Amino acid sequence: MNVTKMTNKQKRFCDEYLIDLNATQSAIRAGYSPKTARFIGQENLTKPNIKAYIEERMAEKEKELIASQDEVLRYLTSVMRGQSESEIVVVEGCGDGVSQAVKVKKAPDERERLKAGELLAKRYGILSDKVNIEGAIPVVISGSDDLED
Repeated sequence: MNVTKMTNKQKRFCDEYLIDLNATQSAIRAGYSPKTARFIGQENLTKPNIKAYIEERMAEKEKELIASQDEVLRYLTSVMRGQSESEIVVVEGCGDGVSQAVKVKKAPDERERLKAGELLAKRYGILSDKVNIEGAIPVVISGSDDLED
């Protein structure tokens, strides 16, 4: 995106708008007059270069926040293969009836690996609850002589 077509105030407006999606407050925080902020904020959102910049930044944020399909498949594969680690809390005895909680890393157990394998198999159509039947099935209607008009 070519940010050079925007003024510093407009870029600041865009960055502020991405925080709360409030055009008026974003305009005020970007340095526009509170009296004209509502108008300027709405006007900025209609400008093609500003609109494109905001859409691009929102897409970047979404990409960072939401796991992609490949990321999910890689994770499930690592769990199924026992390559991932999780952290669990266990209670250890320290002596004299005293115990403490300790965080321990562990590999996926058999149940977790099986579930990951099941999800991957469903994804690739290896396991399915549905039966897919393709082909022509002839339909014969008989007994038309017995029907009333």
